[in-house]
Amino acid sequence: MDSIPIIDLKDYVKGSDLLVQNVSRACEELGMFQVINHGVPQDICQKVMATLLEFFQLPYEERAQFFTEDQSEQVKIFSYSLKLDDQKKVAMWSETFSHPWHPTQGFTHLLPKYPPQYRDVFAEYAREIGALMSMLFGLMSQGLGLEKDCIEKRVGDRPNLYSLANYYPPCPQPELTLGLNEHNDITALTVLLQLDGVTGLQVYKDGNWVTVEPVPGALVIILPDQMQVLTNGRYKSAVHRAVTNKWLPRVSLALFYAPNDETVIGPIENLISEDHPPNYRSYRYKEFMEEFHRQVGQRRRVKETFEI
Repeated sequence: MDSIPIIDLKDYVKGSDLLVQNVSRACEELGMFQVINHGVPQDICQKVMATLLEFFQLPYEERAQFFTEDQSEQVKIFSYSLKLDDQKKVAMWSETFSHPWHPTQGFTHLLPKYPPQYRDVFAEYAREIGALMSMLFGLMSQGLGLEKDCIEKRVGDRPNLYSLANYYPPCPQPELTLGLNEHNDITALTVLLQLDGVTGLQVYKDGNWVTVEPVPGALVIILPDQMQVLTNGRYKSAVHRAVTNKWLPRVSLALFYAPNDETVIGPIENLISEDHPPNYRSYRYKEFMEEFHRQVGQRRRVKETFEI
């Protein structure tokens, strides 16, 4: 656990310089950290986890309406796969449920009717995570010597907000598969909630896979590719994966904050100088996503396509 920073946000309202430094250091060195005293009530986190577990354990007939291979669908259940050298697809040992979220605007009419509490619980959780993300963007901006609202403004208005709930059933031979292959997130910010007491998330650090232990009451913050590009490489996009186990089911919930298709992403001008020339060219987020889909089935390296 010492290798994965755990940052206490209790001093945020006081404007603590040490807090800004701790967040900035974690972003620069690993691109992943856990936060405690983050303001999201623990009972809401527990309710959303319990509700998701109940959803994934509903009868197949109840969930069948959401199964699709069409990734353009807003609400969908699907499984990730990996394409082997012989072009055969191998499914990961997991099931993923994806749908939109928003801290203030209505979205719950898109969500499942069962379990009956799903819509109310998720709306409550979304409001809390929206406030936390705004706080984190501010801390990350300040850590770079920028105005507090700089990164959030550069990600743009009308952001694309969506969630991925991943369900990993017990696996009889976990050494033969993965729950989720190694990858970088592609958005601007990820907040991940893990099920207490069940490990699975790993981050790649110094040539090793390091387990991110579920800390009671903590949320995992993951920096995706857009953050690395915006900061001209100062902040790192974390490489991570999920492994399975023989005994217990695991659920995780990731809420993503992404630019909209027309937002132009590129290194922030104040982070470019003669000594630090731009490492990436600017692009519309739509262009990034087109490259992402071109690399389907393989270990994606999307941001590298835009390197100068």
